[in-house]
Amino acid sequence: MIGLQHYLILSAILFSIGLYGVLAKRNAVIILMCIELMLNAVNITLVAFSRYVVPAMLTGQVFAIFVIVVAAAEVAVGLAIIFAIYRGLEDIDVSKIDILKW
Repeated sequence: MIGLQHYLILSAILFSIGLYGVLAKRNAVIILMCIELMLNAVNITLVAFSRYVVPAMLTGQVFAIFVIVVAAAEVAVGLAIIFAIYRGLEDIDVSKIDILKW
């Protein structure tokens, strides 16, 4: 039987992979994908706690849907910013992006 701890371990592993990608990678698109991975790990945790702690209520699922909506908006804005930077600099390496510096 799969218990709550299995879902929490899976979520922690996915979150750790996403955190490593955000901290170690320099490509902006990869960083956005890793942020999405971290948000999906949070969704797994929310749904697992909702399922095993209070199964009669759907609060975890509602919060997970809210996180999905926020993640979709974040991706749309993030990709628009990345496209605008790419059009100006022709590179999306985050260590080379310094357009906000004087």
